[in-house]
Amino acid sequence: MDRNECRFTVLFQPPFWVGIGERWTEEGYQAARVVFGAEPSDAQVYQWVLTSWHRLPFTAAEAGERPRAVPANPKRLQREAAKAARTAGASTKAQEALARQREADGLERRARRSAQRRAEQEEQFRLRQQKKREKRRGH
Repeated sequence: MDRNECRFTVLFQPPFWVGIGERWTEEGYQAARVVFGAEPSDAQVYQWVLTSWHRLPFTAAEAGERPRAVPANPKRLQREAAKAARTAGASTKAQEALARQREADGLERRARRSAQRRAEQEEQFRLRQQKKREKRRGH
């Protein structure tokens, strides 16, 4: 039986508080980002996760190693918790996935804009040609 895992990290990225959602499914690793604005309380974050987690725009699934199972040694757990508290924010893997998603969205937007511009130019050319023909006809 395969298991799905999720992680939600809230961190301060000046000037806003940001939440980074990560999940590992059978398809692979996915990440999403949400901006909170002012510092949310624990209760607000919990309420947000309960009501809005399903609406997060996760990136496309990519191959990724799942986090390992919880170690049995309590001292190791304590060391890892202290290390996680010291580190600055979400994993770099989440940031890389979000950056790739942003870049893909930008490329798509540029391609759509280019096609729209090309269509407008063709329409203007067609109108100019039609006007030329009408002038040549002589009214």
